[in-house]
Amino acid sequence: MIFIPLPFVAALLLLILLAAVLRRQEPSKGNRPFVALVGLCALQSVAVGLRWGYDIAELRYLLPVLASCLPPLVLASFRSLIHLDDLEGGSARWLHAAPPVGILVLLLLAPELIDAALILLFIGYASAVLNLGRTGPDALDEARFDRAIAAHRALVIAAASLCLSAFFDFAVHMDFEWSKGSNVAFMVSNANLLGLLLIGLTAVIAARAQALPANASSMTQVSATVTQDREVLDRINRLLVDQKLSHDENLTLSRLARRAGVPARQISGAVNRLARKNVSQYINDFRIAEACRLLRETDMSVTAAMLESGFQTKSNFNREFRRVTSLSPASWRERNRRPAIT
Repeated sequence: MIFIPLPFVAALLLLILLAAVLRRQEPSKGNRPFVALVGLCALQSVAVGLRWGYDIAELRYLLPVLASCLPPLVLASFRSLIHLDDLEGGSARWLHAAPPVGILVLLLLAPELIDAALILLFIGYASAVLNLGRTGPDALDEARFDRAIAAHRALVIAAASLCLSAFFDFAVHMDFEWSKGSNVAFMVSNANLLGLLLIGLTAVIAARAQALPANASSMTQVSATVTQDREVLDRINRLLVDQKLSHDENLTLSRLARRAGVPARQISGAVNRLARKNVSQYINDFRIAEACRLLRETDMSVTAAMLESGFQTKSNFNREFRRVTSLSPASWRERNRRPAIT
């Protein structure tokens, strides 16, 4: 019977996820890091399967280098959901190429330090990923509003997966110390299935939050005061109501800021301070109001009302509808439908 290592199964699942990303959204500058991340996870899974399933010892030189590429790519992927003005310059990003270079140097000069270096690398980048989303879903201002919460959760899970990988690296190191690596193959296979597959799943979820490309324009810089918060909110409300911008399923905080001519952080601050909610919830309030109008005044189906008001998924629509009205769309329509005029 042909032996199929468990990491090969993980690699197959990751390739299926990669195909799903490419099928749902054409590769663009925005989602390219997520595509690369899922591809790297699949490649690393294959390498792990060949190393520990078929005992190809030469791959022990490749695996640490592949592993060191993963944390920077996770960070780069989720950074693509944040407006470029909020990130450091392009020259500083080249510093994230240092981890694989450093691991190559350690392979040549001090291989005994590789395990410790990888553990520190994974924990350090996990902290950096969490720092990206420290202010909640609004931090991901290039994510579509209907996907921002899911993308933020994916960010947290991805950071936890990096910590999980660091833990397994430590466990493998200790197994070599205590039992000369007798349990390494089992631990690595399971770590691969849990860690890489989990990171791949979060990449797919976050990639779906990418909006379609749009032309950038300059933004007016204004200070944050109570009076200006109200002016900002009034301007946003006019865009959402008069121009029906809330109906745009690809609307992001960054796009909203460009249309309003106001910095994204100022919009987020104004909504947080005056409306006491995040921007995603604020936009969804307008969408739910429109959905309620359609359910009350027309014969449009619930699904059609969902799409017309700017939502793309039933799960998000139902969750937000219950948050605002405490009812399901069908129950709300039954209670609030205008009686037919005879």
